[in-house]
Amino acid sequence: MSMRDLYDGVRKRSLMLAEPLSDEDCGAQSMPDASPVKWHLAHTTWFFETFILERFEEGFGPFHPAFRVLFNSYYNGVGERHPRAQRSLLTRPAMREVRAYRANVDARVARLLAAQPGEELLRLLALGLQHEQQHQELILTDVKHMLAQNAMWPAYMDSALPSSPSAAPLAWIAFEGGLADIGHADNSFCFDNELPRHRQYVAPFALASRLVTNGEYLAFIEAGGYREPALWLSEGWDRVCELELAHPLYWQRDAHGQWHEFTLHGLQPLDAARPATHLSLYEADAFAHWMDARLPTEAEWEVACAAIAPVAGGLHPAGAPPGELLQQMFGACWQWTSSSYAPYPGYACAPGALGEYNGKFMLNQYVLRGSSCATPPGHARASYRNFFPAGARWQFTGVRLAR
Repeated sequence: MSMRDLYDGVRKRSLMLAEPLSDEDCGAQSMPDASPVKWHLAHTTWFFETFILERFEEGFGPFHPAFRVLFNSYYNGVGERHPRAQRSLLTRPAMREVRAYRANVDARVARLLAAQPGEELLRLLALGLQHEQQHQELILTDVKHMLAQNAMWPAYMDSALPSSPSAAPLAWIAFEGGLADIGHADNSFCFDNELPRHRQYVAPFALASRLVTNGEYLAFIEAGGYREPALWLSEGWDRVCELELAHPLYWQRDAHGQWHEFTLHGLQPLDAARPATHLSLYEADAFAHWMDARLPTEAEWEVACAAIAPVAGGLHPAGAPPGELLQQMFGACWQWTSSSYAPYPGYACAPGALGEYNGKFMLNQYVLRGSSCATPPGHARASYRNFFPAGARWQFTGVRLAR
């Protein structure tokens, strides 16, 4: 696929995600960690204008000078920023102006692509498209959180939510351990935090064959899991007590005691077979302790993934190949690991403002692996390092056990 086709496809998908929403929906912000859809659409456009047009376009002029501040996220090297928690106050520009902004920048990028772009321009375009795909996932997670604040339980999607097939019995897949090469392995796109590829010792371990289900997590709740401090990390138990947590985010009981879960399809009866999601690291870790298990390290997760799609240096499990046994590595929900988000040995930030993309967040965060039902097609890969604070619950985050 040509860069022009790839660019057009990603940009159109962002607008498509906004189609089911009203302008009022697109301007709402339900909490400081979330952003309005209108802001996501403008910020991803700001990225191309700031890091590509400003550098490569002859006679560059901004679409609107104020947008440089309004739609900057966290790039201190670029200049001032509008406060993150106040993005819903940006009633102006209107949605129609944001769409015009996108169309203007897209036309100008198209002219650059028609003029035999160089390698550096293509590299930055690839980064910008991957960045926009990240925001496409955030659009869905932020919209879900916003709609969940409404007592009408409005659905983002009008279509019915299909039921999940029965979950296979949980099995433990053994891996022999040894030296493994970890990190991105080829010349395809990756973020800088996936590099450099390096060798790491992994002790023998076993990984659960699938993700934890709603039914299994409900059993944890009914067994008093949210009332037993011995299962919880200290900070997690403080969070349980402070916020009076007793179940995952989006779960609730009706007047008859039946459990329901709010989804992008609206409020639905809890599907016991569906992977449990919107769990914090604290909840994932407590459940793992209750199951006499633990969370995998990110190296263990990548080793197991290599057994499904072998790469150079990948380790394979003891005994039978697990290709038909390891399920839901991608496409269901992001999987918490016990690994803190830290640089790989030899990691170096990119120069300039783009160096702020990943490196400066390597503190007080944990790594998640895989991808979720909200991840755009083609965006996931085995070396991808997603990261969030331990208390984050509004993302599609779930649990795969290890021993």
